[in-house]
Amino acid sequence: MTKTDRPRVLVGMSGGVDSSTAAVLLIEQGYEVIGVTLKLWSHDCFTPSEDLFKCCGASAVADVRAVCERLGIAFHLIDEAAEFRRGVIQYFADEYRAGRTPNPCVMCNERLKFGTLFARADALGAQYVATGHYARVEQTATGRWLLRRGCDPRKDQSYFLFSLRQNQLARALFPLGGQTKTTTREKARHCQLQTADKAESMEICFVPGNDYGQFLRQHAPGPARRGEIVDASGRVLGHHEGIEFYTIGQRRGLRISAPHPWYVVDLDPERNRVVVGDNAALERDEFIVERCNWIPFDTPDVAVEATVKIRYNHKETPATITPLDGAQARVRLHVPQRAITPGQAAVFYQDDLVLGGGWIRR
Repeated sequence: MTKTDRPRVLVGMSGGVDSSTAAVLLIEQGYEVIGVTLKLWSHDCFTPSEDLFKCCGASAVADVRAVCERLGIAFHLIDEAAEFRRGVIQYFADEYRAGRTPNPCVMCNERLKFGTLFARADALGAQYVATGHYARVEQTATGRWLLRRGCDPRKDQSYFLFSLRQNQLARALFPLGGQTKTTTREKARHCQLQTADKAESMEICFVPGNDYGQFLRQHAPGPARRGEIVDASGRVLGHHEGIEFYTIGQRRGLRISAPHPWYVVDLDPERNRVVVGDNAALERDEFIVERCNWIPFDTPDVAVEATVKIRYNHKETPATITPLDGAQARVRLHVPQRAITPGQAAVFYQDDLVLGGGWIRR
């Protein structure tokens, strides 16, 4: 098969071992591979030690260049800093100020990794876009595209991909979905890739030290809105310097003297209040999700029994999901859960099949 006969794929490469190994596997499968890195954030935002772990840092770009050179594939660096600021950073700040806790990774996948990359793939004549996510895509006999968990339960990243549409799934490749992280590193070592033993960051990629409060002050500043900290009855217990610096379930940093622990149970942007309560007040068994995306089918006509993850590191729990008008759904949990947080993604599963998901509404 000649080079021109091979299907062409754009691989989003972050400078880590996963995307590097994804490129290797696709080459071995007969694809013509083009490596692409999105420059999302200014390199001078990080100290040298922080930069080592950032997917948009200068060292990451250097690692991708080295891997592409080693593999003999083309490399493109695309400056998407302006779109990243509009579509992810501004969203991140706006959500916190609206009393919600954002998930920038889902939004980055939706707007950039599976937005910008598809546009660039079209420009370069590539049929597919691939990433190093641990997830799987398959097509049914009727032509519907499905999203499934990655085979490694410790690395499954299907949660972050629930918003992908049929036209995106049809062109998405996830070469690592059927293997474990251990296998990925072994393959990278065998190919002598310099990313083989690179450490992983478990933080938000653009927030140094995972201090989102400091990040908001520096990079998305807004007027300070001091307000009240109240209990469920409205009794004033203290004051805050902005609801954006609090999240549901938070205990530390409230600066309230009391004989028992207080937890943040609600954020009220209309009255600029942080509402606190005891641990029991954090439990809920029902909530609404908006902007739902269903994958194996169009919006179901009846309630669906599934399990739901209310955040990425949450152990999923059984639920009844009832579709509502306006791309919304009511989620009734069979067992109440703690700290259900507006702004986070709720993702629905049946075994390893991703049914879809939406955003938890306040």
